[in-house]
Amino acid sequence: MLVLGSTGSIGRSTLAVIAAQPERFEAWGLVAHRDVDQMLSQVQDSKPRYAVMVDPDAALELSRRLPAGLRTEVLSGAAAARELAHAQAAEVVVAAIVGAAGLPFVLAAAQSGKTILLANKEALVMAGTLFMEAVRLGGATLLPLDSEHNAIFQCLPTGADAWPHTRGVRRVILTASGGPLRNATRSQIEQATPEQACAHPNWSMGRKISVDSATMMNKGLELIEASWLFDLRPEQLEVVVHPQSIVHSLVEYLDGSTLAQLGNPDMRTPIAHALAWPERCTSGVAALDLARIGRLDFEPPDPERFPCLRLAQEAMAAGGAAPCVLNGANEISVASFLEGQIGFTQIAEINEAVMNRLGAAPVPNSLADVAALDLEARELATARARSQRSRQG
Repeated sequence: MLVLGSTGSIGRSTLAVIAAQPERFEAWGLVAHRDVDQMLSQVQDSKPRYAVMVDPDAALELSRRLPAGLRTEVLSGAAAARELAHAQAAEVVVAAIVGAAGLPFVLAAAQSGKTILLANKEALVMAGTLFMEAVRLGGATLLPLDSEHNAIFQCLPTGADAWPHTRGVRRVILTASGGPLRNATRSQIEQATPEQACAHPNWSMGRKISVDSATMMNKGLELIEASWLFDLRPEQLEVVVHPQSIVHSLVEYLDGSTLAQLGNPDMRTPIAHALAWPERCTSGVAALDLARIGRLDFEPPDPERFPCLRLAQEAMAAGGAAPCVLNGANEISVASFLEGQIGFTQIAEINEAVMNRLGAAPVPNSLADVAALDLEARELATARARSQRSRQG
C-alpha cells in the first residue's frame, strides 16, 4: 500500500489498522509534506520501501535522521510522489492528503488503475468529471474512506458482482455532528476563535477540516463528493444533524425502508472496511454499546447559522466550475481565519463572494484547467481576506 498523507489523522489511523494486520497488509510507501518527526516515527514502525517528503528540506532532514540499517529510501518532491502512485508495486493507494494538494497524486493513481481508498474529497469536488473519467479509463477501483461515504457504500444495494448501485434508492442522508459550534448563539459564532472552532466534540481531526466541520462546509463538500461517487442527483442528497456521530449515513429506498450504518466515531472502522473489502477485518475499534449511549438525536441543519452548507449545495446544483471555485476560496478563507486575519463568519462571506464572481466559469477539462481555476479563486479570496483585515485594522 501507498499512503498519501501518512502523517495526517487519516494516514495515522490507516497505519494503525495496517499494523494490526501485518500478515495481510504492508505499507510499501509513505508520502507526507513536511512533518519529519511524525514521518520518522512511521518509517521506524512500518519500515516502508519508500518515504517521500514533498518539501525538499524536510526530505533532507529525514534522510539525515534516518537510523542506519533501515531499508527505506527517502525521496523528495511532488514528482516522486506521482511516480510512486504510478508504480506497479503500489497495489492500493490511500488518498488522505487534505485539500487541493493531493489531486495530482490521486489522479495519477486513477490513471494507473489502482485500488484507491479515497479520503481526499477535493479530488471530486475540484475535478469530478476529470477524476471519474480517469477512474473509468484507467480501470481503477474507487472505495470511499470518509465515514459518511463509506456508510453509504455499505448501505446501498449490491449487484451480482457485490458492487453497490442506486437502483431503488429514493435519497441518501448524510449525518453531521454539527461541530463544536452547534449550540452556539449567533454572537458566539461571530466571536469564535480558531481554538474553539477546532475543538470538535467527537472526532480527532486536523485544524483545517475541524474548521470545515465548524462551518459545516465539510458536510457540503461531502454532498458534492457523494453526488460523484454514487451518481446521485442533488435532490437525492440531504443532511441531518446528529450530535452523537453514531449513525454515519442513511439510505432511503422507494419501498419506505431506510438502512443506516452505525459505529463508534473512529476512522479505523471505515478504513478497515475499505482495506479488506469485500471481506471484513478487525479494526481495533470498540464494539458499539447502544444501551450505554442511551439516545440518538437528529435535527435539521440551520442554513442561516451555517451558510457554508448552503453555498456547497448551490455549487453542487450549479455544477461546472462552481465546486472547484468554492473549494479554492474556502482553503484560503479557512487559512486566513486560523492565522487570525479574519473572523469566523467572514469565511462564508469570502467564499460566497468568490463563488459569485467565478462560479460560472467553464468547467475545467484538464489538470491545468483545474489548477488555473483554483489559483484564480485563491487569489481573489486572498484579496478579499486582506481587504477584511485592513478594515478591521
